[in-house]
Amino acid sequence: MIRKKSIIENKSQMIDHLASGCKPLSEWRIGTEHEKIGFYASTLKPLEYRGGIEPILNKLQRFNWEPIFEDGNIIALKRNGASISLEPGGQLELSGAPLENVHQTCSEVSRHLKEVKEVADEIDIGFISLGFRPDTRLEDVPIMPKGRYKIMREYMQKVGTLGREMMFRTCTVQTNLDFSSESDMVKKFRVSLALQPIATALFANSPFTNGKLNGYKSYRSQVWLDTDNDRTGMLPFVFEEGFGFEQYVDYVLDVPMYFINRDDSYIDVSGCSFKDFIKGNLKELPLEKPSLSDFDDHLSTIFPEVRLKTFLEMRGSDTGPWNELCAMPAFWVGLLYDDNSLNSAWDLVKDWTTQEREQLRREVPISGLQTQFRGKPIIGIVNECLNISRFGLNARSRINGHGDNESIFLQELYEFTKTGKTNADKLIHKYNTAWDKNTMRVYEECRY
Repeated sequence: MIRKKSIIENKSQMIDHLASGCKPLSEWRIGTEHEKIGFYASTLKPLEYRGGIEPILNKLQRFNWEPIFEDGNIIALKRNGASISLEPGGQLELSGAPLENVHQTCSEVSRHLKEVKEVADEIDIGFISLGFRPDTRLEDVPIMPKGRYKIMREYMQKVGTLGREMMFRTCTVQTNLDFSSESDMVKKFRVSLALQPIATALFANSPFTNGKLNGYKSYRSQVWLDTDNDRTGMLPFVFEEGFGFEQYVDYVLDVPMYFINRDDSYIDVSGCSFKDFIKGNLKELPLEKPSLSDFDDHLSTIFPEVRLKTFLEMRGSDTGPWNELCAMPAFWVGLLYDDNSLNSAWDLVKDWTTQEREQLRREVPISGLQTQFRGKPIIGIVNECLNISRFGLNARSRINGHGDNESIFLQELYEFTKTGKTNADKLIHKYNTAWDKNTMRVYEECRY
């Protein structure tokens, strides 16, 4: 395997780096990441770094988390393959360790939320489970002290209208999954890309903006439609004949850069070409060529609905309450980690056109489970996906101490399809009835 410090001289090194993610089934793991919105319980205002995020990160070290610093500021924690990191608007993210089954993932999430609640309660801070800040205006969200976010914040204004909204006010949950070969990666990439809007509909949980309804079920997903089209979207080329690691590298090389990290400092190269970097033609670092670490950094600044690294990241879902933080990885594991389920899922989506996939992506944020596809509500497709996922989870037969397999985590999602109402629909109903149009109630009812 190529070492991360290896200097990149040609495209084949980057192709080989992505291909190094291929693993036998016995080594496939599940990584789950989720963000949450913090607030001061006494004022319901967003957390500052000093007096908010910083003390949370300091107090969490009692649970054997090791601190990570940037310019003297604590910005992250690490423990046993997992990390807690700081997002641009103070969202707190758990990046879970690679685990063998969803039961372990759910235990990890539970432990994390328990630890965060313990230290947050001590300083009168809370966290809520929504995909978008419900009431705080963009200009009132405090800025966190991370160098890469300053560069991104300034560049976002040049390439779209909602990039800063994405950075400062959205919250997501994602699952990272493995592949065994290039062909396995391609099939999983295609299935998960096509079905990402289905996951968006299921996990829709962001109907409020600036203290009122915003007209969307998943406003977080709507924001991504006008963030930066150079690095987002449904990647139609993934469905073209001949797609593989090389074609993804070609795409990555065409995406403008944000920054280069040298000695834990960030150099602004926003808009520059990684191709020029490989040739040693960046004016900010004349004659210097990138390493594989630089390539990994660049990969992390690309935001399609599914992202390829040495694994695949499912990126289409709003964050939600505890049970959905367990349901989301279960949904994708059932679809992608069993060959029969993967084949069934591919049969479901293989004749969808580029235009139809894009239509779903654009309409689901507004209509959720009520979105129409080929003249019918997508709820039928959602049910079929759930049944395929349940089959895959049953086939995996990963049993917990109570004799249950991972399909127990799909129960909440089946309830959504029975009623036709997701979290967003329930929140909208409460807003219009019991809450008397007062979004402040989310701080009670959506609190972890």
